[in-house]
Amino acid sequence: MQFFRRASRPPARLGVFPGASFAERVEILSAALADAPAFSLASTAGGLFAEIAAECRQAYGDAVSLSFLCGGDAAERIANWDYGQPEAFAGMLRDFDLLVAARGGEYRPPPPLQASVRCLELAGEFDDVSATEVRRRIADGEPWERLAPAAVLETIGRIYRPR
Repeated sequence: MQFFRRASRPPARLGVFPGASFAERVEILSAALADAPAFSLASTAGGLFAEIAAECRQAYGDAVSLSFLCGGDAAERIANWDYGQPEAFAGMLRDFDLLVAARGGEYRPPPPLQASVRCLELAGEFDDVSATEVRRRIADGEPWERLAPAAVLETIGRIYRPR
């Protein structure tokens, strides 16, 4: 069973969610997960994966396997973030796995981290899929619908429509 947690203000992404409030982003995720009972959605005050993982452990217990999903660009930021102590990220990966969706090229984790970082291959037509690209296309009046699941098309279109 996999669970999804999202930091309300991840430090590596402050200010990169233009056009949608936190509540609207939760609305999009809720619509996407409506038919996926193996996933849960919650917010946390923490922004680091270690803080989120600690809250997940408290909520779900030690028997649950935690996996965090991100794109290759985010994986680079996460793996190279200055956590204030060497090997901090490697230590975190003992508490959770990182699933990395390759966009624009495969992400290659450093050799010591390879056992805890799994790269997900995307079909070629999804290589350009990202929330940033969806928002850009909506703002520019370009077709974007193939980049999002059917369950969230109306919600995304309403939230990100040009004003």
